[in-house]
Amino acid sequence: MSKSDRPSVSMKRGPMGAGPVEKANDFKGSMRKLITYLRPYYIHIVIAIIFTVCSTVFMVVGPKILGNATTELATGFMSKITGTGSIDFKSISYTLLWLIGLYLVSLLCNFVQSWVLAGVSQKITYTLRKEMSDKIDRLPFSYFDTRSHGEVLSRFSNDVDLIQQSMSTALAQLLQAAVQLIGYLVMMLSISWKMTIVALIVIPLSMILMITVVKRSQTFFAKQQASLGKVNGHIEEMYSAHIIMKAFNGEQQSIEAFEKYNDELYNSAWKSQFLSGLMQPISIFVGNIGYVGVVILGAYLAMNGVIKLGDIQAFIQYVRSFNQPIASIAQNMNILQSTAAAAERVFEFLEETEEKPDTTTAAQVYREDGTTDIKGQVTFENVRFGYTPEKTIIKNFSMFIKPGKKIAIVGPTGAGKTTIIKLLMRFYELNSGAIYIDGIKTTDMKRSDLRSLFGMVLQDAWLFNGTIMDNLRYGKLNASDEEVVEAAKTAYVDHFIRTLEHGYDTIINEESSNISQGQKQLLTIARAFLANPKILILDEATSSVDTRTEVLIQKGMEKLMENRTSFVIAHRLSTIRDADLILVMKDGDIIEAGNHEELMKENGFYTQLYNSQFEEE
Repeated sequence: MSKSDRPSVSMKRGPMGAGPVEKANDFKGSMRKLITYLRPYYIHIVIAIIFTVCSTVFMVVGPKILGNATTELATGFMSKITGTGSIDFKSISYTLLWLIGLYLVSLLCNFVQSWVLAGVSQKITYTLRKEMSDKIDRLPFSYFDTRSHGEVLSRFSNDVDLIQQSMSTALAQLLQAAVQLIGYLVMMLSISWKMTIVALIVIPLSMILMITVVKRSQTFFAKQQASLGKVNGHIEEMYSAHIIMKAFNGEQQSIEAFEKYNDELYNSAWKSQFLSGLMQPISIFVGNIGYVGVVILGAYLAMNGVIKLGDIQAFIQYVRSFNQPIASIAQNMNILQSTAAAAERVFEFLEETEEKPDTTTAAQVYREDGTTDIKGQVTFENVRFGYTPEKTIIKNFSMFIKPGKKIAIVGPTGAGKTTIIKLLMRFYELNSGAIYIDGIKTTDMKRSDLRSLFGMVLQDAWLFNGTIMDNLRYGKLNASDEEVVEAAKTAYVDHFIRTLEHGYDTIINEESSNISQGQKQLLTIARAFLANPKILILDEATSSVDTRTEVLIQKGMEKLMENRTSFVIAHRLSTIRDADLILVMKDGDIIEAGNHEELMKENGFYTQLYNSQFEEE
């Protein structure tokens, strides 16, 4: 697709032209949507809550039991000094054994709770990724025109991973902290309501400070996630186009762009982490204020015999521990801010406008045995299309094409050649008009049925990481090995494959760099042979190969086009002289049509294009 054919957008989200930073500003809405994913696992969550309560309760009563042992030890010690008794070490031993037992049960309950919540978080992230994977197949091509691959992948990886970590750790810690907070409060009240009031009097101050920091940090967490997506997008883009970047000496530009996005990530990340780090110091400072007051009042009450020595010890432990769940809640609220920003990006992706669904009364293109009566007749009727309302690319395009004909589409860059093909395969929806295949409107077919009628050999020969056999079989997934080999022979690529050390089992690497461009092109022709399509789309790609390989590619294409309706996007006009019909496009309109001889006699735009190329050659 040429640059002029691409949609005009006012704000790029890709790494080379990123727009303004997205802001996660709907914390409640995002968390509410995330909570809906918990509904199928309510029983699991209830079980986790029960075990969390048990684990925490056993931990909470520990200081009280230990205080009783201290009181008994102190009482026995005083009795021994006065000569009225002795220390009952047996009773103290039983108390300590009972305490150890409670702590062991608490540990077991905590293990079960962690195991249950880990399972729930993994299932939720599995569901999110599955929905996102299904969603990506329903998104229109226009969505990907305005976003980089890195940004989309960032939502699948970084954002979903953050949600998973939050669900498995933050949720468990929030549950535990809430139960601890209530348990500590109850135990403190059972010892002394006066001391409890002194301990709690500083809580409002702590909460005000915490809420202020949380609100301030939310913006930076949202910016951090957005900046991370841009950094990943830039890295992915530069890695994919590494050779091009090197060839055009774009290292400095790439470094400058990376530094810009990395600086944005640094600025938002350190601010969010700095504010997150303030939570614990604030909590400790405020807690220490209350702790001092409790110590003074406790000493006064003990001297007056209101409470026992062991109760003072237990209460001081509770006061010291009371700040921990508060700090934990505050800390996990920060995590929830980051989670809300990630969830908002995920739900924004899931709520993107989808392509129009297939009609519920789709025309029957294939019989049950997989055969079809489609011959390859194509009709364009008053087709109009533009990537944006302001820019119409195809203007009132009409054409009738008989089955088995070779149609060449020529014209300067941006004329709309590739756009015609994308509309034919319904990658984009028409603004008006209609396209028919054998008299059946393309919008009356299922997209899968429509696209299965086409075979494509494009200028950008695409192969995936895998064996040559698997790459060829991509044209027909249920093809036998014999069918694959026969297709390779027909495309004049069998000999080349057999010269390789592992033949058809040769692994093509991720970048397809272990075979040449011409060899890749021959493999895509063989793949198209195997698919046996009714209509072919060919984008000539022989300009960067040697003469011998070019001859093989041309022979393969000519054989592939036999008895098939073929659309050839022609870059070198000398290769399409034998076309049944040549469509000359300019600015989205077909300005000339005819075969080579007819168009040359007209001495029009086609003649100018042909002569200019002939002079260059």
